[in-house]
Amino acid sequence: MIHLINKSGASVMLTERGAGIVSVVVPDRDGIMGDVVLGYRDEASYLGDGPCMGKIPGRYANRIAGGRFSLDGKYFELMKNHPEYQLHGGPDGFANRLWKVLRSSDSQVLMALDSPDGDQGYPGTMHVEALYSWEDDNSLRLEITATTDAPTVVNLTNHTYWNLDGEDSGSVLGHNLRLNASRWLITDPSLVPTGVIATVEGSPMDFRLTKPIGQDIKADFPALKYGKGYDNCWILDSTPGLKLAAELSSTVSGRRLEVWTDQPGVQVYTGNWLEGSPVSKSGRSYHDYDGVAIECQDLPDAPNHPDFPSTVLRPGQTYRRTILFKLSAH
Repeated sequence: MIHLINKSGASVMLTERGAGIVSVVVPDRDGIMGDVVLGYRDEASYLGDGPCMGKIPGRYANRIAGGRFSLDGKYFELMKNHPEYQLHGGPDGFANRLWKVLRSSDSQVLMALDSPDGDQGYPGTMHVEALYSWEDDNSLRLEITATTDAPTVVNLTNHTYWNLDGEDSGSVLGHNLRLNASRWLITDPSLVPTGVIATVEGSPMDFRLTKPIGQDIKADFPALKYGKGYDNCWILDSTPGLKLAAELSSTVSGRRLEVWTDQPGVQVYTGNWLEGSPVSKSGRSYHDYDGVAIECQDLPDAPNHPDFPSTVLRPGQTYRRTILFKLSAH
């Protein structure tokens, strides 16, 4: 475990397993410190867990249909961990690996991972680095870079589950959410994108104005039936570069989370299948909807959709992505 602490005493705990976020302790509106991310009691529980708690999934976060894609005229068969797709890079993806700490201080840690050619079916030897920086204003910045020695595809994110009232406080469906996104990806029943991009207008997928996460979660709407809640990718509005993707807030604690990124999409997953997860930091298994993951990323299944932004990485190029979690209280 790696401990980061800032001048105010707010802190972040990280693990080498999946380069994951284990805890984020920040004040509420009354200055009372609390841990606002879900996590497990035992570090061993982070290996092979279904929720991918707090970690960096890869080589390709989210779903790739059929566990296959073509690149430069050649097809690649991936190791599947679901009959209809590969999820988060396969059964032994980056989230289950021990990353190497290259350097660390009270405010920053750099971790790295080497992925060999053919890893989970992906071509090319890839070197990945994740730099976490914990600022005095309670902002946690994650900068991810990757290089390869052969053409491949890559999509990396962070899979932290947030609960701004505290990790043991129950459901997040009362949290308020706003997304800077007017379009989303329609999926089939297995949550793999069909390739159709839809407007959020007039649907439960519209978070352009702040609303409670649970306001429409029980609506008679195919996407919400497929996933038992939200587990969908929105295409962010605005120009390239670092932009505000999402705002999450709680009227109970007064805490607010802003998520900034230079990535084109954001997957929102409302913890629909957390029941039965490993024992939490508080000594129980989490229940469904106890946390929400806001996963900034490239678009799922992009290697199979030429009209989606490309996720191809070639030798000589460097993949660079930034995610910024800005925490405050009001």
